Amino acid sequence: ILASGLPMHTAMMIAFVLNAVWWIVFTLPLARAYKQKHYIEPERHVIHDTFARLGKTLSSIKKEKKIFLFLLAFFFFIDGVYTIIDLATAYGTSLGLDSTGLLLALLFTQIVAFPASLLFASLSKTQDTAKLIKICILAYFCIACFAIQLDNIVEFWILAGAVGCFQGGIQALSRSYYAKIIPDNASGEYFGLFDICGKGASFLGLLVVGIVTQYTGQQNLGVAALTFMFLIGYFLFAKAAKLEK
Repeated sequence: ILASGLPMHTAMMIAFVLNAVWWIVFTLPLARAYKQKHYIEPERHVIHDTFARLGKTLSSIKKEKKIFLFLLAFFFFIDGVYTIIDLATAYGTSLGLDSTGLLLALLFTQIVAFPASLLFASLSKTQDTAKLIKICILAYFCIACFAIQLDNIVEFWILAGAVGCFQGGIQALSRSYYAKIIPDNASGEYFGLFDICGKGASFLGLLVVGIVTQYTGQQNLGVAALTFMFLIGYFLFAKAAKLEK
């Protein structure tokens, strides 16, 4: 769009419209086929009853060790994933990429992520989901190790492609695995906690990278600290996977 000579403001408006059309087109099949099987009848005291159900869910998670360990593992490894994505633009800028180059790199990541996600979806039909999640976590561990010595644009593009290969897979597989181990009649509350662990963890990785970088003066050492988050997430998940539902 920018290459056509349009102003940046106009180009952004067109991009947002195309994005909205994309979401509408791919949401329609889901909206037509989706059926709510488990739900809770509306109650008189909505706020009070909502917090009461949340407290009940938190109490039940304490008893369900498998769910608790998975959420704890998810908190660590998904935060590492989000941190790598957030740091991508900073890395690209430090290597000399302009805004157009960064946009192309992000686009390349998404182009790679689309067929990779379909591949993981196909593998999940014949392979153990827990095994595939472990592979994704170890892959991100290797990506973090590779990012430690990253110092040129070619390696940055390799990193972008590697992230794209596992970005969609680790998120989709985690949601799928979690859906299998939680109670069907309380999926809303449990997935609410799942989202809290995912979105709420997004600060930890950046905090660790920032503290290590500030203390050592080297951003690469800050990225190296992410490897421990993936290791913690891997061992917690491996422990959770061994437990019965």
